Amino acid sequence: EDGVGFVDEQKDGPFQSWQHEHRFLSDGPQRSVLEDRITYELPLGGVGQLMAGRQLERRMDDLFRFRHKRTQVDLARHAAAGLERPQRIAISGASGLVGSQLVPFLRAGGHDVARLVRRQPSAADEIFWDPSADQIDATSLEGMDAVIHLAGVSIAGGRWTAARKAAILSSRQQGTSLMAETLARLQRPPRTLISASGIGYYGDAGSTPLTEESPLGDGFLAGVCRVWEEATAPAAASGIRVVLPRFGVVLAGSGGLLTRLAPPFQFGLGGPLGSGEQFMSWIALDDLLGVLLQAIADDRLAGPVNAVAPQAVSNHAFAETLGRVLHRPAVLRAPAPALRLIAGELADELILASQLARPVRLEDVSFSFEFP
Repeated sequence: EDGVGFVDEQKDGPFQSWQHEHRFLSDGPQRSVLEDRITYELPLGGVGQLMAGRQLERRMDDLFRFRHKRTQVDLARHAAAGLERPQRIAISGASGLVGSQLVPFLRAGGHDVARLVRRQPSAADEIFWDPSADQIDATSLEGMDAVIHLAGVSIAGGRWTAARKAAILSSRQQGTSLMAETLARLQRPPRTLISASGIGYYGDAGSTPLTEESPLGDGFLAGVCRVWEEATAPAAASGIRVVLPRFGVVLAGSGGLLTRLAPPFQFGLGGPLGSGEQFMSWIALDDLLGVLLQAIADDRLAGPVNAVAPQAVSNHAFAETLGRVLHRPAVLRAPAPALRLIAGELADELILASQLARPVRLEDVSFSFEFP
């Protein structure tokens, strides 16, 4: 029912029956109430209710507290952005960890979002591109307000063989060059290009605080980030405002680092990595989505922006916190030599490297972190 709500009903699944009604109820001119009404029946009738009913209700209470909080925060972010009209936004890498959440987040704010895909488009919101073949549907990018470029081969997706390193570098260089050069040639180019980068730019910096003014570090990742950022030059030269968010470790419940760390911790096998003294500059996924929205809306942001929470932690503190949240011990340290044996060069640059990054430019524009 448009503007009021919708219903999910289980056709096949673990419950005897399940119906979830979402309703959005007016509570005055600037307020509404989000109501979730669930009617369900567990298998095995009363026996199923006796065995799992209380646990299920606790899980649902946790789930909906989180979902309602997220909805409230998202709406507050959209209101604070102050955009005068809905934006037309194109996103590459829309199926990845960040992009898959960014698309619905922006649409919830009323924005028109198109996704770049590497196959023949099958929906109205898809735009074709193939960076490896230097092909892109430039016409469909005409009149966009902003482009968010997230695409690239996963850095942490496997051991760094020579072939994988080449793929990591070329996917970023080719894709970003194609995007920047295409946007620069448009008759109606976007006002803003947001092209992802990473705090790997700074290399292993120990306990030195890192701001956006800090120099380029050493190593493979630093070199990748340099090439990645430099590839946006054609867009900047044409007058497009280019923002380079340098992502820290993205913490999310459904992917990324936590998905890999949680299983050993849940079995009581978790603990610090290496010495545990290295600094981790992290950011919650929901805050990162807010950073990207602010980058669209705020003309004061340009060039490198450290997309990290203001409170970096040591790996030891991170492991201790994760263990506490999962109610498991976190005392089994993974020695650096073992990590190097398993992950090779990736271990030194991604797992054992220390980066104490500060979000100075976000603080300068008074960005509000929900998870500092």
